[in-house]
Amino acid sequence: MSKITFIGAGSSVFAKNVLGDCMLTPALQGFEIALYDINPERLKESETMLRNIHRTSESSCVIKAYSDRKEALRGAKYIINAIQVGGYDPCTITDFEIPKKYGLRQTIADTVGIGGLFRNLRTIPVMLDFASDIREVCPDALFLNYTNPMAVLTNVMNTYGGVETVGLCHSVQVCVQGLFDNLGMDRTGVKSKIAGINHMAWLLEVSKDGVDLYPEIKRRAKEKQKEQHWDMVRLEMMLKFGYYITESSEHNAEYHPYFIKRNYPELIERFNIPLDEYPRRCVNQIADWNNRREALINNAELTHERTHEYASYILEAIETNVPFKIGGNVMNTGGLISNLPREACVEVPCLVDRSGVNPTYVGALPPQLAALNRTNINTQLLTIEAAITRKREHIYHAAMLDPHTAAELSMDDIVAMCDDLIEAHGDWLPKYN
Repeated sequence: MSKITFIGAGSSVFAKNVLGDCMLTPALQGFEIALYDINPERLKESETMLRNIHRTSESSCVIKAYSDRKEALRGAKYIINAIQVGGYDPCTITDFEIPKKYGLRQTIADTVGIGGLFRNLRTIPVMLDFASDIREVCPDALFLNYTNPMAVLTNVMNTYGGVETVGLCHSVQVCVQGLFDNLGMDRTGVKSKIAGINHMAWLLEVSKDGVDLYPEIKRRAKEKQKEQHWDMVRLEMMLKFGYYITESSEHNAEYHPYFIKRNYPELIERFNIPLDEYPRRCVNQIADWNNRREALINNAELTHERTHEYASYILEAIETNVPFKIGGNVMNTGGLISNLPREACVEVPCLVDRSGVNPTYVGALPPQLAALNRTNINTQLLTIEAAITRKREHIYHAAMLDPHTAAELSMDDIVAMCDDLIEAHGDWLPKYN
């Protein structure tokens, strides 16, 4: 029996979406769906919920929960990863509150910046433990990573974990839809091409019936920027640098040095930037889960409709050999994007079929876009260096190269802030030399 293993199955809503999709996919019938989570209570809740969907969908998949990670992985053909190391309390709180004492404000803090850096440092050792188990009990498995920080973790699993990994994010899927809806444009029949790095990939081409739509997009964007709306940072970046970015404005506000600035507080209001947005979301999600828990877990009539999540479509394409196109995070092997470092993880169109996930060659990005990507890649690669070598100096290097952090703090303050974060994280981090 073929096996799909879901690590982090206690994330019940996401498990419902991804594994509910798998149970509705004809090509995946008869698969074992193996559930693993370090929280036994949440694992049991997800198992109960998925068994309800299994019953109402009449799926022939077999659901099994495991308390032993290695046994959950043993013999897996596909692995789906959705963990969060340290959770909201204490680690996300730490990622926000200590930088705030130094005057450094953040919005999401899960990709780059100080929050993303320390989320990586506490997650990479756990991921490498996964990789060790995978090499032992299912060395040929395809690892589908949904965990942020996407680029670094996908890079580490491929480069140091020895595990074939593709990183999956929602931002490519919703990019054109969000832009066109915001500007009041019809996206029927629109063709697009997107490539770059995760959370900073670029809408390189957007056309309809052979006509470039960028002139009309930019005309409308200039008008839209005269009023406050939810996507002001991205439209401003497009108007200044020429191309629209995949990930949201609240994310991109902290990826660049232009928007969250102590000496220009008016920018926060002007560009409608939601400081401390991620902690608010965490609190709201916890409350929402408490409200929805009974309806999801103990609902014998629970049903599911297949979502837009990539996972089931990737598995279906491999099982059936019917090609499916995704935006995937993969290593820049062979220079898929020729003016970005080859040791970086990039986000490019990929074709999936029986041969697996096959990235497509993009070539050179417009030079200003490659330059913006490299500012974030610098921090990503130094973060990996810190995690692999366990040298504290590379944590400082990664932080000092982060665009937003460097624009706000002195080098001495950056070092002191990192030291405070290392101390506050305690056993959530390994020891650094």
